[in-house]
Amino acid sequence: MKKKRLSLFLAMLCILSLLTGCGGKTQEKEKASTKDTTPVVLNEVAHSIFYAPMYVAIEEGYFAEEGIELTLVTGFGADKTMTALLTDEADIGFMGSESTIYTYIGGSSDYAVNFAQLTQRAGNFLVAREPIENFDWSMLIGKEVLGGRSGGMPEMVFEYILKKNGIDPASDLSIDQSIDFGSTAAAFSGGQGDFTVEFEPHATSLEEKGDGYVVASLGEDSGYVPYTAFSAKKSYLEEHPEVIQSFTNALQKGMNFVQTHSAEEIAKVIQPQFAETDLNTITTIVERYAAQETWKSDLIFEEDSFTLLQNILDEAGELEERVPYEDLVNTDFASKAAGK
Repeated sequence: MKKKRLSLFLAMLCILSLLTGCGGKTQEKEKASTKDTTPVVLNEVAHSIFYAPMYVAIEEGYFAEEGIELTLVTGFGADKTMTALLTDEADIGFMGSESTIYTYIGGSSDYAVNFAQLTQRAGNFLVAREPIENFDWSMLIGKEVLGGRSGGMPEMVFEYILKKNGIDPASDLSIDQSIDFGSTAAAFSGGQGDFTVEFEPHATSLEEKGDGYVVASLGEDSGYVPYTAFSAKKSYLEEHPEVIQSFTNALQKGMNFVQTHSAEEIAKVIQPQFAETDLNTITTIVERYAAQETWKSDLIFEEDSFTLLQNILDEAGELEERVPYEDLVNTDFASKAAGK
């Protein structure tokens, strides 16, 4: 049985593609540019310390060094980020690459192609109401967990872990998916749920307030997963390869920085991106992500990772058909940036 949510998502994307020229015709936008820089609009799915290497590249001026005048926009959801990409409101999208699979299956001829993978671990954590020294996933049986949106990577990875541990997500526990992304921590503080699945800084914030305690890392327990990647429409990659290469070069510099600097040094660099968050909290979060090897040393989106992604989608019942790696992933830019 086809998933209703996926069908609606694909229908929306197809309509958007038709509105913007489903035959692959690219509408060039009039952009003001300086003499030596190229304007690029990047739409990110969320603004999170999870994406530290990208913010390092911004704050250290790596994009400017590569001749890019970057405008960063937060989409607040993969569907919104993909919509911005397909309607030419953004040149590059940063989101879970499952969205590029959905778009491709939807039939758009000018679909989004992944050209750089940033994270290789899930970035969320399981938070309990009390500390649990020897946590086991079986402790969730019969409990209520505040989860994520159906069809989104956070929820699919969570369910993937449950199944790995012999737990049926549909019958062995109750997963509340009715709460908007970003609001689950507040709901948990208000008394809803026995556990909650949280991104940072919400997981650490719950600990600091004494409202919850991190008991498991979904990134560690799920293994290496291609969680987030950068993508652009096929037409944009074909028409602006030099821009994509410069963009990827800047990202690689950010990746190199986080591989060679301490959590405190990284936190100090990216603090302007998170002015509302205390430096010590940022450092704690960076340490937590670094400890689980969240960030790759390069940006190359390997075929094995793409296969694993499709396996997770398939197990979640969100994949109507397998899609070819060579159509949706281009490793040329990341390989060149990494000197490979």
